[in-house]
Formats: sequence, C-alpha cells, structure tokens
Amino acid sequence: MISTDLALALRDAGLVWHPRSGDRFQLDEPEFEADVFTVSDMTIEPREYPTGRILAFNGTTEWALDSVALEDALWLPHEGQLREMLGRSFRSLRRLPDTFQVEVEVELGGGLRVFEHPEPADAYALALLELLRRLS
Repeated sequence: MISTDLALALRDAGLVWHPRSGDRFQLDEPEFEADVFTVSDMTIEPREYPTGRILAFNGTTEWALDSVALEDALWLPHEGQLREMLGRSFRSLRRLPDTFQVEVEVELGGGLRVFEHPEPADAYALALLELLRRLS
C-alpha cells in the first residue's frame, strides 16, 4: 500500500479515483488517520446521486459511518493499479538489496527515468507522480 503522503501528492497532481470493489482508502479526518477502508460490494460501495458520488457503509461493519463524500476519501492505489496507470511508459521493476527501482520512459523528451523506494508500490507511485506532473 502506498504512503498517505504519496497518495495526497497523486491526488493533488490530478489523479482521479473511480472506486471499484477492492480499492483501499483513508478518510481525510484526523480521527481516522490510522484507519484504512476497503471498498466492497457487501460493506462499502460507491453510489451515484445527482448531488455527487458517495461511499456508502452498509450493515454493521462500520458502525460509526453511514456514508462519506468521495472527495473526503483518499484513494490508496495498490501496486497493480499504479503499474496499469503507468501504461506503455512502464519499462521494468527491479529489486535491489535495499530498494525497488521502477523504470519508465518519460515522454516529451524526458527519456528513461528510474524511481527508487524501499516499497515497490511507492516506487510506482513516484514514477506516476512524475508523469502526471509532466502532463499538467
């Protein structure tokens, strides 16, 4: 799971979340700082209303919440989703003794770039963040 700081940076760089079953997220509230929620068709499901999209908490699993607006949730994309978003720019993931390296080809004359982090999902997130920043 990527760090909260990288998830915030990705959102600020324009990454848009379209919730699906299995997605993980946090709430932008201090009292929920350590909690990670998972979208599930049985307990937490996205619902579309004329006023906007919400994440509805069904049943008794999440006793304190009925729903939250999507903009109050912070998506924590997993490694596979990040790799998928890199698309054709993704070249490789390498494991080194203390870190992981993600290599991507950056368009617009950027050439090949390598991003390192001890967690592979964060290495993917750093690469995606660079691509999003170049697009804006």
